[in-house]
Amino acid sequence: MPNMQEYADIVGQSIVDDLRLIAERLKGKVIQHVNSTSVGGGVAEILNRMLPLLRELGVDTRWDLIKGGEQFFNVTKKFHNLLHGRNDEITQKDFDIFMETAQRNIEEVNTFGDIVFIHDLQPIALVKKKKDNKWIWRCHIDVSNPNQRIWKFLMDFILQYDSAVFSAPSFSQRLSIRQFLISPSIDPLSDKNKELPSETIEKVLEKYEIIKDKPIITQISRFDRLKDPIGVIEAYQQVKRYVDCQLILAGGTASDDPEGLEVLAEVRERAKKDKDIHILLLPQNDIEVNALQRASTVIIQKSLKEGFGLTVAEALWKAKPVVASNVGGIPLQVKHKFSGLLCHSVEGAAFAIKQLLNTPAYAQKLGENGKEHIRNNFLITRHIRDYIILFLSLYHKKDVVYL
Repeated sequence: MPNMQEYADIVGQSIVDDLRLIAERLKGKVIQHVNSTSVGGGVAEILNRMLPLLRELGVDTRWDLIKGGEQFFNVTKKFHNLLHGRNDEITQKDFDIFMETAQRNIEEVNTFGDIVFIHDLQPIALVKKKKDNKWIWRCHIDVSNPNQRIWKFLMDFILQYDSAVFSAPSFSQRLSIRQFLISPSIDPLSDKNKELPSETIEKVLEKYEIIKDKPIITQISRFDRLKDPIGVIEAYQQVKRYVDCQLILAGGTASDDPEGLEVLAEVRERAKKDKDIHILLLPQNDIEVNALQRASTVIIQKSLKEGFGLTVAEALWKAKPVVASNVGGIPLQVKHKFSGLLCHSVEGAAFAIKQLLNTPAYAQKLGENGKEHIRNNFLITRHIRDYIILFLSLYHKKDVVYL
C-alpha cells in the first residue's frame, strides 16, 4: 500500500500538506464505516484503498460489515434495481425478509463510532441504534427516479440520519436532512491504475489468448444487467461489419449480488459463436484488469443505469478513448467530444466506436484530455479531502454542502 507522500508526485505537494493539516482537526474522533461486503463492487474497493491513507493521516477509521443470507441479498438486489427505476415485482414478504435480517444486524453490530458512516441500502436500518453520535448515509447509486414504494420505505430510515451523501447533483432528493454531493474516486497508485511494464501486459494477453493484430474493444464491469453486456455485444457486432476487431467483456461478481452468475451465463450463451469475443470472469486480480485496459484500443461502458461508473475514470486515467452511456455519474467524467464520447443506444455506441477506430489521432486526443480531467477531479486525494470536510461539518450547521 503506498503512503500519502507518494501521491505528491501526481497531485502536488500542497495537496498532501493540506490533507495533513485538516486531518489534525479530527483527532479524538472515531469514524466507523459499515457496508455489506469487503470484496466486489466500488464501495469495497474505495474503502480498501482509502482507509489506510486516512489512518496514516491520523484519522481513527474502522470498517465493519453486516451479515445477510441469500434471501436478504436477493431482496436488496431487487431493491437496488427498483431504486434504479427497473420494474421488478415487490411483495410484503420482501420487506419482511429485509427487516428480519436488519433486526439481527441491529442486535449484533456494535455502532461505536463518533461518526457512523453507512454505505448504501443493505445496512440502512442500523440507524435505529442512533444515540448521541453522528450518522451519515452514503448512497452510491442513481436514485434520480426511484420506485416510490421502495423510496418511501427507505425514507423512514434516511430521515433519522444527520446527513446524506450522493455522488452527483442529479441523484439528490428533497430531504429534511443535510445533503452532501461527493463524487467517488480512483487510486492512481493501486494495482488497477498504476503504470505497468509492457511485459506484464503481454503476459496477461497471452494468458487469455488475446491477439494484438486487431483492435480491442473492452468493457470492464460486474456481470450485471444494468451494465448491459448484451448491448455491448450487439454494438461490437455492428462495428465488426466494418472494422475487424475483437471484444473483451471482463469482470467479476460481488458477494451481495446474486444475479451475477446468471447474467454471466446469458452473456456466454450470446457470445459463444464468435471466437473474437472474450468473456473473462476475473478473480480479484487488479493487475489483470489494469493490463486489459492498457491493451485496449477503445474502452466502453454501456450501462443502462449507473451509480457513478468508476471503470470510466480508470480507463480515462490510462489515457484511453472511452465510449460511455449518458447515465448516472458518467457525464461528470466524460465531457462529450472532449474527454470521450457519450451514447444513448446500441447504435450510438457502435457509431462512436467506429469513429474512434477510424480516427486514431482524435481518439488519442480524447484520451489525453480524459486523463487530465481525472487528475484534476476524481483522484483519491480529492475524495479524502471531501470526506474529512464532511466529518468536520457534522459539528457545524448548514443546509446543503457542495464539495
